[in-house]
Amino acid sequence: MEYNLGTVDIVVLVLYFIFIVWFGIKSSKKGSTSTQDYFMAGRSMTWPVIGFSFFAASISSTTLIGKSGDAYSTGIAVFNYDLISVLVMVFFAMFFLPFYIKSGIFTIPEFLERRFDKRSRYYFSFITLMGSTFLDAAGALYAASLLMKLVFPSLTIMQLSVIFAVIVAAYTIPGGLSAAIKVDLVQGVLLLVGTFILTFLALNNGGAAYIKEMLLEGDYMMKLIRPMDDASVPWLGMIVGIPILGFYFWGNNQVLVQRVLTAKSIDHGRKGILLVGFLTVSIIFIIIFPAVIGKHLFPDLPKNDMVYPKLVIELMPTGLLGLMLAAMVAALTSTLSALLNSVATLFTMDFYSTIKKDASQKEQVFVGKLVSLLVLILAVLWVPFISMFDSLLKYYQEMLTYIAPPVVALFFLGVFWKRINRHGAFWGLIAGAILALGTIVLKAIFDVELLGDMHFLLKVPFYFLFSALVIVMVSYATKPDDQERIKELIWTKEIYMQETEDLKGTPLLKNFRFWSLMLVLFCLVVLFIYR
Repeated sequence: MEYNLGTVDIVVLVLYFIFIVWFGIKSSKKGSTSTQDYFMAGRSMTWPVIGFSFFAASISSTTLIGKSGDAYSTGIAVFNYDLISVLVMVFFAMFFLPFYIKSGIFTIPEFLERRFDKRSRYYFSFITLMGSTFLDAAGALYAASLLMKLVFPSLTIMQLSVIFAVIVAAYTIPGGLSAAIKVDLVQGVLLLVGTFILTFLALNNGGAAYIKEMLLEGDYMMKLIRPMDDASVPWLGMIVGIPILGFYFWGNNQVLVQRVLTAKSIDHGRKGILLVGFLTVSIIFIIIFPAVIGKHLFPDLPKNDMVYPKLVIELMPTGLLGLMLAAMVAALTSTLSALLNSVATLFTMDFYSTIKKDASQKEQVFVGKLVSLLVLILAVLWVPFISMFDSLLKYYQEMLTYIAPPVVALFFLGVFWKRINRHGAFWGLIAGAILALGTIVLKAIFDVELLGDMHFLLKVPFYFLFSALVIVMVSYATKPDDQERIKELIWTKEIYMQETEDLKGTPLLKNFRFWSLMLVLFCLVVLFIYR
């Protein structure tokens, strides 16, 4: 599938990229050598900026390209990842986010050091760096290049990857997180406008009648709750698998959570997360439904991942086509800009500044910029290997199944159980890594699946429980940590009661608990309608 853009669309696309680079550089903290400014945007962001930036950064290659491809082949069940994750966001905002913001951390691994020790911090930081580089950054470059190859067929995937790497580097590396967040705000709005226009056009081109017919007939494609033998999302996987992966993505992921750490207060951080939740629910309308309609309009696509680009190219009129392609690339480059700043923060604050304790803030910012550049180069070089997987979604899911469970187990036990100590934390992570590595080796060399051929969502809780068991056993076999040192990092009923007292007199529409309840009810309504 190839398409030659008209002059107007090419001009729109080029002007957009020029504007983004200019706006990003203009929005940066000029001349600042402060780590707070470069890595944390001065910790001064308000909830609307956090929400739209967070949402734009979360629309990764797996969302726009991978999930639409999965919806094209199996229906709306893939939306369960988003719907269940919205419930996870509410839980994260209520219980975990206050600890993150109050502790003044730069990185999520830094929180592990404060709760446990440096061993856990270094381990989590290292696997996050690896995952961000070879899973997320390379995936974003691959998806953006795959999209643009449709309209620039003479260029190779590698050439396009280099072009996008240069565009994102132009404003993210000099400007830091402040520039990335402000660009993401613009791109998030553009993405929402563009995707809503595409949804309207898809519905107008026979899509509305097609969706209505399937709903009236109770078509399997329009069901969120699926039987246990479903290849997409078995119902049990929704309960035991998605919450674990969802918490890792939304609550432990440096790339996304770093946006919330820039909040000027806990309340702004929480409301920013809730805004992301409401925007995330819209994915069923702006990405999933159009992909399902794409099955009706283009039943014989050679590759499922191409359905969303195909819809854009076939349905968008001249001028709007260039803008929509810009919006799609915006979603993918937003993810990349978020990644660059997060890996720079991780390496600089978790490794460099702890090894070279006398490093000035100016030196730390310089190191961060060098790391961003190195990660971009590595991501570009890794792009060809991604094509070896069946799809972007398959690539992402398989890797996340091994990475997420031990980390999520540790965060949950660490925040809610004071008896969990530093030794249990470290060895729980190591045990989880050994199990994951063993699983990969058995599969690659001996073609043996450790847990059989069950759905990967059903495997996730086994990895989770294994690590949790090791954490608990080692913790109880060794001395407790100093309770005085960790007491501010443990959730207690008293914290909830004090928060309730503080919220007395707060107007209902300004109370984050009210909006949390509305968001949960909204999700349950969607689940009921498409059950």
